[in-house]
Amino acid sequence: MKLSTKSRYAITAVIDLANNIDTAVSLKDVSERQSISLSYLEQLFCKLKNYGVVKSQRGPGGGYMLNKEANEISLYEIITAVEENIDQTLCGGSLNCQKDKPCSTHHVWTGLNTIISDYMKNITIGDVVTNNTVHNLQDAREDSANVN
Repeated sequence: MKLSTKSRYAITAVIDLANNIDTAVSLKDVSERQSISLSYLEQLFCKLKNYGVVKSQRGPGGGYMLNKEANEISLYEIITAVEENIDQTLCGGSLNCQKDKPCSTHHVWTGLNTIISDYMKNITIGDVVTNNTVHNLQDAREDSANVN
């Protein structure tokens, strides 16, 4: 999974919305707070809206809001909403890396895809807002160290 600027900015912008949960937030305000181009945010939010991550509200005081609870939106959902391809393999999973055959490391990249996808599916915007992800990772490491 290649995390592009697109994914990073989309996650940052959605976190901004989650921190302002009671009201619709204008992209202009997000742009100013997060130092992200307004036109770039407009492109990202079009994709996020089409994917059902956010919803828009028209009129005075309008803007964008989360379409679900922050704890129901995974980072993976945001990434897949804005990215065209999140695959580490050179062949896009079609097994034709080298002369219509998989390359010798194809299984490594598909395994990495699975690990990264599973990790991102298990972190929600709510976790990031409450800084839960750092604590969960530390707890998992401590549990793993205690088993050995």
